[in-house]
Amino acid sequence: MRLVLASTSPRRLDLLTRIGAVPDRVAAPDVDEDVRPGELPRPYVLRVATAKAHAVTRADDEIVLAGDTSIAVGRRILGKPEDEADLRRMLALLSGRRHHCLSAICVIGPDGKARTRVADTVVAFKRLSDADIDWYVASGEGMGKAGGYAIQGKAEAFVRFLSGSHSGVVGLPVFEARALLAGAGYPLG
Repeated sequence: MRLVLASTSPRRLDLLTRIGAVPDRVAAPDVDEDVRPGELPRPYVLRVATAKAHAVTRADDEIVLAGDTSIAVGRRILGKPEDEADLRRMLALLSGRRHHCLSAICVIGPDGKARTRVADTVVAFKRLSDADIDWYVASGEGMGKAGGYAIQGKAEAFVRFLSGSHSGVVGLPVFEARALLAGAGYPLG
């Protein structure tokens, strides 16, 4: 049985290999990740993860795994910042408050059945000063990251509380990934 990772994220690849699931190939899914009008965070991440899994060609002996991670503040979905001003806006919004990191996984097994899970992690940032925001923006680390931060990097210094899956905030909840892969028949040690 062969594993296909429907993602070019180096973080997802690293997290998968940590649980002994080394993909036989990596494919870049081409899907629309725009938030639809009125779409709520949980259905959004599930839709995108499922679309990514279905966007990759799968042979009969292959299992496809795809994921999507988003940051939600209430009903608002924070994607990847468009520019430095957008990153500053996101950090100011996250400052001193709790938010949800929703990390969805979709696994399509040899039977063609799509199996999904969502890890919901609550993260609270300390109150960020202008100097904190300037320092983080200058690092360049937040660009290209959901919600404008990478918990596995410098932004970890802002986290005063976390309840849930740390790996889910990084980009792939490994507990859920392992369970879905096992359910699809992928051999794990």
